[in-house]
Amino acid sequence: MTQAMLQVKDLHAYYGKSHVLRGVDMEIMPGEVIALLGRNGVGRSTTAKAIMGEVTPRGEVLFKGEPIAGLESHKIARMGLGYVPESRDIFPSMTVRQNLVLGVKDMRNPGKYSIDEMLDMFPNLRARADNPAGVLSGGEKQMLTMCRTLMGDPELIIIDEPTEGLAPKIVQQIGDMIAEIAKTGVAILLVEQKLSIALRIAHRVYVMGHGEIVYSGTPAEFAERDDVRAEWLEV
Repeated sequence: MTQAMLQVKDLHAYYGKSHVLRGVDMEIMPGEVIALLGRNGVGRSTTAKAIMGEVTPRGEVLFKGEPIAGLESHKIARMGLGYVPESRDIFPSMTVRQNLVLGVKDMRNPGKYSIDEMLDMFPNLRARADNPAGVLSGGEKQMLTMCRTLMGDPELIIIDEPTEGLAPKIVQQIGDMIAEIAKTGVAILLVEQKLSIALRIAHRVYVMGHGEIVYSGTPAEFAERDDVRAEWLEV
């Protein structure tokens, strides 16, 4: 039986006295794309941060069978778990190329992607490869953040709200990029508001409400659940 790439069991997290995550359970199999859906404020981004060690978790988080709850973020990343935060954290004074170099986990043993391959994937980035990353548009910064994460050769990537605030044309490009990443066998946990993007890419869907998982199923099954969308997604 194939072991889950990521297992989250009874995950709790707090901001001060605020109990944000209230027993989240989920799992991701190797090469699987999971869409984590829900209204703003229900705990989706906190789930990503708790898995990555940016928020102190209570509960069990296993990556390839190894416990990672409570580890420092850089140690989790070195185990093969990539993270693309909603904040699109780049180094604005460094060039696009230098930002990509920072993503390489081991310069002596590069991963499956090279800098040239990343720049070929996004001609906009190649045209600005030697410019400071701070001059990029919002969509280009998102592309750069995702490319830099891929440079670390992750086996699973958590991508938090990649299309937030982007123009429709760029949204389509980001969706296409995530689909291409999935084709390489990298597992993905996608936190996304836009159902058209999430359901096009995902193998399975989790819906969050009030800090816990309230529904799970395939995109086809989810499409039949008007009640779930009405109660937990529609405004």
